[in-house]
Amino acid sequence: MPNFFHNWFRTLISRQFYRSGLLIAAAILSFAALVLPIELRPSSYPLQAGAVSNTDITAPFTASFDSKALTQKAKDDASNSISPVYFASDPAITRTQIDNLHIVLNYLDTVRADSLATSDQKLADLAAIDSISLSSDSAEQVIQLTDTDWKAVEQESLSILEQIMRKNIRDYQIQDNRASIPNLINLSFSDSQSKLIQELVSPLIVANSLYSENDTQIARDAAISSVKTVKSNYIQGQAIVLRGQIISAEQFEALGYYGFVKPQNKFSELISPLLIILLLTGFISLYFQRRKIYPISDLRSLTLISVTYIIFLFAARAIVPNRAILPYLFPLPAFAMMLATLFNLEISIAFTLVISVLAGFGLSNSLELTIFYLFTSLIGALVLGKGRRVSSFFWAGILSALCGSIIIITYRFLDNTTDLLGIATLTGVSLLNGIASASLALFFQFLASQILGLTTPLNLLEISRPDNPLLQFILQNAPGTYQHSLQVSNLAEQGAKAIGADQLVTRVGALYHDCGKAVNASFFIENQIPGKLNSHEDIDPSLAAKTIITHVQNGIALADKHHLPPRIKDFIREHHGTRLAQYQFNRALDLVNGDRSKINEALFHYPGPKPRSKETALLMLADGCEARARAELPKTDEELRSLIKKVIDGCIQEGQLEDSNLTLKDLNIISDAFFRIMLNTHHPRLIYPEPKPLIIENGSKN
Repeated sequence: MPNFFHNWFRTLISRQFYRSGLLIAAAILSFAALVLPIELRPSSYPLQAGAVSNTDITAPFTASFDSKALTQKAKDDASNSISPVYFASDPAITRTQIDNLHIVLNYLDTVRADSLATSDQKLADLAAIDSISLSSDSAEQVIQLTDTDWKAVEQESLSILEQIMRKNIRDYQIQDNRASIPNLINLSFSDSQSKLIQELVSPLIVANSLYSENDTQIARDAAISSVKTVKSNYIQGQAIVLRGQIISAEQFEALGYYGFVKPQNKFSELISPLLIILLLTGFISLYFQRRKIYPISDLRSLTLISVTYIIFLFAARAIVPNRAILPYLFPLPAFAMMLATLFNLEISIAFTLVISVLAGFGLSNSLELTIFYLFTSLIGALVLGKGRRVSSFFWAGILSALCGSIIIITYRFLDNTTDLLGIATLTGVSLLNGIASASLALFFQFLASQILGLTTPLNLLEISRPDNPLLQFILQNAPGTYQHSLQVSNLAEQGAKAIGADQLVTRVGALYHDCGKAVNASFFIENQIPGKLNSHEDIDPSLAAKTIITHVQNGIALADKHHLPPRIKDFIREHHGTRLAQYQFNRALDLVNGDRSKINEALFHYPGPKPRSKETALLMLADGCEARARAELPKTDEELRSLIKKVIDGCIQEGQLEDSNLTLKDLNIISDAFFRIMLNTHHPRLIYPEPKPLIIENGSKN
C-alpha cells in the first residue's frame, strides 16, 4: 500500500489533484476563520436598542466615529426648537366676526320685538341660534330687558368683541382672550348682564393669526440643515453599556461600531467573507498557473505553506478583533520571514498579501491593520532575504518594527483619536512585534530543518562547512571526487546566479552529489592513480555499470545516515537523471559487435528521476561539462564552447530537462556562464623549467 501511494503521487495528474485539494481546503478553512466564533471571549452579543444589557461592555480601543444616532438627536432638537410660524392678524376675520355678532343681535332684536309670540316661543327661537348658546337665565334676560338696557348690552358686546379681535389671536390664545372678557366689561353692568355679554361675545372670538405649516417646515428644515455631523467618542476601557442598563440608540450604535452586535441579516454576514475568499483564492490560483516556480512542484513544501498559513490566520482572527494592543503585538511578519527563508521572496510576497487582507478583514480599523501587517511583513522579508546569518534576523526584526511604528504614528496623528501616551504604547508594542517575529521566524527555520527536514539557509551553511563529517569522509576516501565536486559546485553556483536560481542550495547540493562514490572510491576514474590498472576494463560492462550506478543509492544511504535535508538528496538522485552509463554501454556494444538487441539496455540506465528543478538540472549540466572537459582537455575557446553545447544538447535530446522548468533563454545564459568559468579553469599554463643545481667551490651540489 505505501508503494501504491508513493507511485500515485509521482504522476502529474495526482500531483495536480493534490495541489487543487490543498487550495480548496485552504479556502474553506480561511472562510471558516472569518465567520466562526473562535475567540476566547465573545466578539458579538444578541443585543438590540431598547433591550436590557446582560453584561458590561467596554470600548476595546479609543475611537471617534460619526454617530447617526447623536446626529439625528441633534437634528430633532434643532427642529423642535423652532416655534410655529403664524401669519399676521387678518382684519377680514375680525370684520367677519363683528358682522356675525351684528347678525345675532339683529336676530335677538327681532325676537324681542315679536309681539305675537309667547315667552316660550321666544325662548325656543333663542335656543335655535347656531353661532351662540345662551343659558336659560340669559335667554330670559334678553326677553325681559328694557330697550335701554338691551341697547347698552348690544353696544358693550360689540365694543368688547372689536377690542379683543383687534389683537393678534393665535389658536392657542383663544381661551385666554375669552377668559379676559369679564375684565373688559364696564362695571356699571350687573352680574347677570355681564354674564349675558360674555355669552354673546365669547363664541365669536376666534384666531385671526393663522398657523403657516409651510413656513414652519421651511424654518425647521433650515435648522436641521445647519446641524453638523456629531461624533461619538470613546476612550479605551470606557463603559459603553453596563449590565442591567437599557440600551439606547447611541449605545447600540457604538456596540455595532466595535463589532459587538450580531447582524440581523445572516446573508450579509456570510456573503462578504465568501466574496473576499473567492477573490484571494483566484489570485493565488492564477499566480501559481503563471509562475512555475519552486515550491509548486514540491507537495511537501506546499503542504507546509498551507498548514502554517491556516495556523497564522486562525490565530490572527482569534487575537486581533476587538482588541486595542494585541493586534499590533501579533507576530504576523514571522509568516512572511519564514516563507522568504524557506522558499523565496516571491512566494513570501504573494501569501503575505493574502493573509494581511484577511487578518484585518471586517474590523473597524481594518485599513490601518492591513497596511500595518502588509508593510511590516514585506520589509522584514526583504531585509531578511534568505536569512543566511543570524544577524540578518536581528536587522529584519528591527526594520520591521520601525516600519510598524511609522505606520502607527501616521494613522494615529491622522485621525487624532489617540493621545501621545497611547501612541508611545503602540509604538513600543510594534518594536516587540518586530523582535518577536524575527525570533519566531528563526525558530521556525530551526524546526523546519530539524523536524521536517526542509532545507534552510542556515542549515545549508552548516552542512557546507569543510569539517562536516560527510565531507571529511569524502575527502579522506575519495579525494578526486571531492575535488571534482568542488569544481562542479563552483560551476553550478555561477550558473544559478546567472539565471536567478537558488545559488546556495545549488552549491551545497553539488558538494554532496557524488558522495556515494566514497563507498567504492577506487572504482571511479577521478580517484585512480594515472598509469595504474583501470578497474573498468577487467569486469563485465553491465556489472561495471551497476557498480557505477550504485553510487546514487550509496549516496542516498550516506545522506540518510548523516541527516542531510531532502532537498540535498534530490541532487544526489537527479544529477544523472535517467541517462545511460555511456562508457560501459559502449563497451558492451563493442563486445556484441554493435548488436543492441543482445544488450539489456535497462541495466545501463540510472534510476532517476529526471531533474525536477532548475537547481538539480544545473548540477547535471555542470557535472557533465566538468567531467567532459577533464577528459577532453579543450585547448581553444571554440573547443570549449563546442564541448558545453554538446553536453547541453545531449541532455535536451534525451529529454532530461523536460521537468526542470529551464527555458532556452536560461540554457543560453548557462552556456555563457559555464564558458566564462571553465575558460579560467582550463586555460593553458606555462611549464616552468627545473632549477639548476648550485655548484659550490668544494664541488658539492645543493
